[in-house]
Amino acid sequence: EAITGIATYNVTPSKAGIYFNKIQCFCFEEQRLKPGEEVDMPVFFFIDPEFIEDPRMNDVYDITLSYTFFKAEDVDPSVLQAQAASAWKA
Repeated sequence: EAITGIATYNVTPSKAGIYFNKIQCFCFEEQRLKPGEEVDMPVFFFIDPEFIEDPRMNDVYDITLSYTFFKAEDVDPSVLQAQAASAWKA
C-alpha cells in the first residue's frame, strides 16, 4: 500500500549543525511513496565558510546528514514547522 510520510533530519557532529545550511530539501514537504517505488529525494545545501574559521571545528573532518522517515499521521505538525523554520535561519 502507498504511504505518505515526512522526514526529519539530523546533522552530526551536532556542533557542526550551525554551519549546515539547507536550501532545498524533500524533508520540507510530505512525500507519497507507492509500494516498490524508487525515487530521488534531492537535498541542496552548503557549509557556511565560517566553519573553517571556528577553532571548535578543528577536529571535525566529516559531517553526516541523516534522515528518519515517518508516516505523516504519526508526526506532530508543530514539531515539523519548528524544524523547517530553524533550517532557514542563517
